[in-house]
Amino acid sequence: MIGEPEIDGGWDKAHPVEEAEPDLPREHARGPRAPWRWALGGVLAASAVWAGTLAMQDRFTGTPRIDYRHSAELCEESPLKTLGQTIGRTFEGSEDSEGVSPVQDWAYCRARMTYEEDSVSYGAEVQVQLHKRTDPVPEFATGPGNSPYAQIDPAERREVPGLGERAVIDRYYGFGGVRLMVLDGGAVFSLTVQWFLGDEEGSAVDGDAVDAALIEDARALMEKLRR
Repeated sequence: MIGEPEIDGGWDKAHPVEEAEPDLPREHARGPRAPWRWALGGVLAASAVWAGTLAMQDRFTGTPRIDYRHSAELCEESPLKTLGQTIGRTFEGSEDSEGVSPVQDWAYCRARMTYEEDSVSYGAEVQVQLHKRTDPVPEFATGPGNSPYAQIDPAERREVPGLGERAVIDRYYGFGGVRLMVLDGGAVFSLTVQWFLGDEEGSAVDGDAVDAALIEDARALMEKLRR
């Protein structure tokens, strides 16, 4: 997450930072590190270009540019279809929350699937933040993972070209999962998926395929919420 929401009263009842389900085994899984299946050619050069561009350009002459709306029914707006097809499972439970203030509008979705013994279970979270007064660049992707068991190693960060103004993927360590964050004007999108293993046979989670699925689902969500 990118730091505390800039809204009066905080997250209150709908704080997206929630621990994993207690009945799900918290055994970290590392799948084979296959080559990335989406184009990342020249990633180091692209990273330098992004950093320099964002640092030099005058992003806003006034309030941040917001080209998106927020939704009180974000789970319906973001069904994570590509992710579901990739992992071969359906997200069966979901919960929405949202908030509006003069400083920031936000929407949040948490999706879960039924735990099955001796199989991999997944949980996903989607968050949209629309910053109305301040540029989100200084805080973008600086926060920790959204679980105390999920930590991020900045050295493992990957830049994703062609998605918003800037997009990054962070892998979790100490916990199986990945987070995609996208910056576009005053809007910040965050898609997270975590997985929990029933046994060692489920350890071959294809992290690269999950990454690619999140990217496609983020792209679809952004198009759907674009004004």
